[in-house]
Amino acid sequence: MPTMWLYALAGGGLIGLAATLLFLTHGRIAGVSGIYGSFLPPVAHDLGWRLAFIGGLVLSGVVAAVLAPSAIGAAARSTWVLAVAGLLVGFGSSMGSGCTSGHGVCGLARASARSLVAVMTFMTTGAVTAWLAGGV
Repeated sequence: MPTMWLYALAGGGLIGLAATLLFLTHGRIAGVSGIYGSFLPPVAHDLGWRLAFIGGLVLSGVVAAVLAPSAIGAAARSTWVLAVAGLLVGFGSSMGSGCTSGHGVCGLARASARSLVAVMTFMTTGAVTAWLAGGV
């Protein structure tokens, strides 16, 4: 059974590959919040690749749950806490004009100063929040 760092390495490689392929084939940045946020209402010429991208996210979770369920684990908090956290992340992504994938993966790879500031901000905020919530 592979150790957890191998799962993380494989997942990171696949994220990088997906971001690269999306950029090379469509000239788009793989910012998940932007892809999902622009999904509704649909724009006809963008609908296909957005559906494929979001479908790939869902399918990869299903495949991971089937092939390596121990790599996923149980939720650390209740469904209500996760729902509120998800809404706050969505709000923050909107305020920051991007999310961890857009700024952290794609923006840093393009040496964007704006993305560096965004990543430093959300990593610091996340660490402080985890500490305050007793998760660290």
